[in-house]
This record gives sequence, structure tokens and C-alpha cells, in this order.
Amino acid sequence: MSLMLIDHSTLGLESWRLDSIYAGNGELPVLADVDVVVVGGGASGVAAATTAAEAGKSVVLIEKYGFAGGAAVAGLSGTICGLYSATDTSGSPQQVVFGFTERFRRALNDKGGLTAPQKYGKTWTVAHDPFVWRDVADDFLTTAGVRTIFHAAVVGVVMDGANHSGVVVESNAGRAVINARRTIDASGDAAVIARAGHGYRFGQDGRIQNPTTFFRLGGVDVDAFAAGYGQDSISPAWVSERILQLRDEGQDLPRQKIFIFTTPHSGELLVNATRLTGPEGRPLNVVDPEDFTLAEVNGRRQVRAYARFIRENLPGCAGSYVVDTGVEAGIRQTRSISGLATLENDAVIEGRKTADSICRSPWPIELHDGDKPRLHWLLDDYYDVPYLSLVPATGSNIIVAGRCLSAQHEALASARVTAQCFEYGHAAGAATVISLEQEKQYADLDVQHVRAAMLTQGSNI
Repeated sequence: MSLMLIDHSTLGLESWRLDSIYAGNGELPVLADVDVVVVGGGASGVAAATTAAEAGKSVVLIEKYGFAGGAAVAGLSGTICGLYSATDTSGSPQQVVFGFTERFRRALNDKGGLTAPQKYGKTWTVAHDPFVWRDVADDFLTTAGVRTIFHAAVVGVVMDGANHSGVVVESNAGRAVINARRTIDASGDAAVIARAGHGYRFGQDGRIQNPTTFFRLGGVDVDAFAAGYGQDSISPAWVSERILQLRDEGQDLPRQKIFIFTTPHSGELLVNATRLTGPEGRPLNVVDPEDFTLAEVNGRRQVRAYARFIRENLPGCAGSYVVDTGVEAGIRQTRSISGLATLENDAVIEGRKTADSICRSPWPIELHDGDKPRLHWLLDDYYDVPYLSLVPATGSNIIVAGRCLSAQHEALASARVTAQCFEYGHAAGAATVISLEQEKQYADLDVQHVRAAMLTQGSNI
């Protein structure tokens, strides 16, 4: 077997590789021998690890932070988007996605960590408390018997030819090997896929969606705010017009269409307003730590500017202040794998249904590239995400979950959101259990068996 540490970039980063031989002779200590290793503790990772462990498999989950949550918590995205249908007619929210997503949503709600549905253009979303999210994830993982290892990062892969046999992790204690019969890459960035040399791509010809820095505002008179701003979390025309006016006067407000949500806490708002780019509007490649650093520094600067704008211009916000930002900038897109199937742009636009679906999505194409987000709505409809979009075209014993699924650029701008990521993890976990029990590769599974397992566990597919 060989330990491989590989990264390839389509955006100009130099490629690098470090090989060493591992034959069980003590070159690196073995941290665990398990059925499944899950890399990444975001929505998809928590769902995948819990699903596999609840089926009796030994599971280790590796997470670089000291908590689960990924973009939802570390990136403070703060909402569970993708739950509800979009419509032009009046009425109450119609939930489309269930399964593990609904289990987690219900647990958040039971702990007081979730709002009621909030209007978001033609659909709805719900906002959560980031601490409660972490707490609920801990409960799920612990109860299921997952061995969770925080503060560790994957730096290499263990390969036996084309077969994935585990990963190399690094922490302050040093490097170690986790031997695993199956690997679930739920990193969001296809970190394992890239290090193994499998195919992937970045957005549209290397151009990916802008990251953003979310922030929470305290000290808000929420009733007065709602009376002036309106019930839709997407900013009304007068707010965008005021931003454009102040931008012309020299203020650092590069995005005029902003999103503001109430949170489970009184007097608090969650704000999605920043637009993070490099010099002269260059798209940032946040796999590159220097670009990621630019995003963080520019994000904090823009948070100060937008917090001032809100304090000085929006009703009920005169005494507001920044409570916090995310631990990191909110990332919408990096690597997308080259899969055995690809979610195509047209499939999203047409609301295409497939017999091999493992998830429904009613979320619009929400493309963050430019001075305002572009939205394409799926009215009273949804599309299906095919199972094989989670299975890489090369390699074996590995599946992905989360926003790094195989999808075209505009399709990913819809498929990347939290409700769907929970279900991708659910599907990856269910497929992993079947793969182990039937001793078959992911590509060779009967997808109807995967779907049957998910249906039994409450999914609506």
C-alpha cells in the first residue's frame, strides 16, 4: 500500500505530491481499524456517519474543528435551505424533503434552536442557532456510537491500487493512519478525492461562486425592523436602492441584494450581505490558503460596512451591534467530483425526475457571482438528484456526500444547500451499509436497495 498526499488545481496552484510506503510495520501508528471513515462533520458527514453506525457498522468521523456543523456552523450559513417548495401562489410552506433532514430539523426545533419558516422570495427557509446545531450533532453521533475525532485533518490517503483502504490524519499529536473498508468524503471540498488523484473540476471553466461572510446582529427591535423591511428575507427594492446610492458615494457595499433572517433569539438577526472577491473582482479559489485569507480579511471589513449600513438605514437597528461572524467565510463551491453521473443544469431547470433518485430538491438556482445573486425558481416543482452523482468515476471503496457531488455549475448553485446535503449523507451512509453487507462496490449496487433503505428511514423520494 502507499500513502499519497496529492493536490491538483485548475486555478494555477502548483501541484505537489509526497509518497511513502506503508506496510503495517509501524511507519505510522494506526489510530483505528474500522468499517467506515467519514471525512468531514458537516450536514452530510453527520448524516452519513449516523446512518452507518445505526446499522451496526464501526465508524470514525474526522473533523478539523472542535465541533460538527461545517458550513452551517463554522461558516454560519445559519439556515436549512431546500426544505420547501417555491410557489407564486399564497399559502403555507409545503415541505418536500424529509428523511434524515427531518430528523435533524425536528431535533433542532425540540431544543428551541430553530425558527418557524421564513419567507425567502418565492419559497421559505428556517434559521437555526449554531450552538444548538453542534449540540444536536453531538447527540446524534454519540447515541449512534460514532467515534468522533475533532481537531484532526486528513492529509493523505491509503491506497491498495485503485482501492481506498483508509486515510492519513494529522493533529497536534502527529500523524496516524485510519484503516477503513469504506471511505465517505464529506469534506465539501472533495479533499480525499483530490488527494487520491481522482477527477474533479472547479465551477464554470475555473470560475466558482463567491464566498460570503455571514454575521449576527444583536440589539435589534425585531418588530420595528420587520415592519419596515417586510416579511421577505430578501431585501426590498428600497434597501437595494439605498445601497447603490451609498456605493456611488464611496462606501464599501459591493452587493446590493442582501438577505436578512430572524433567529431563534429575541433581538437578533442573521445577515447574508457580503460578496468576497480578489483584486479587480477576481474569483477566489478558497482551496488556496492565500485566497482563503483574502476572503477572511475582506469579509470582516465588509461586515463592518454592512453592519454600519444596517444600523444607520434600517428601522429597529439603530442600537444594533455585531455579535459574531462565522469561524470561517461561508463557502458555496470548490471542487466538484467527476462522477459516474452528473447533475446537469437542464435537469434542474426542467425539474427532471429519475428512477435512481436519492434526493429531491425544490431549491432555486441561486448563483452568487456578480453584484447581486441570480435566482431561477422551480415553481411548484422539484428535481431529482441521481445516486451515481455521489460515486466518483475512478477508484473504489469511496463515495462522496455534500456539495462536492458531481454537478454542473448552475446545477450546483441549487443542489449545494443544507437540506439536500443531509440527504446526500443519508444516501451515502445507506449505500455504504449495503456495500459492506453485500461486498459490492458502490457503482455496482442496485440503487433501488439504497432507495428502499432511505424510504424505510423516512425519506421522500
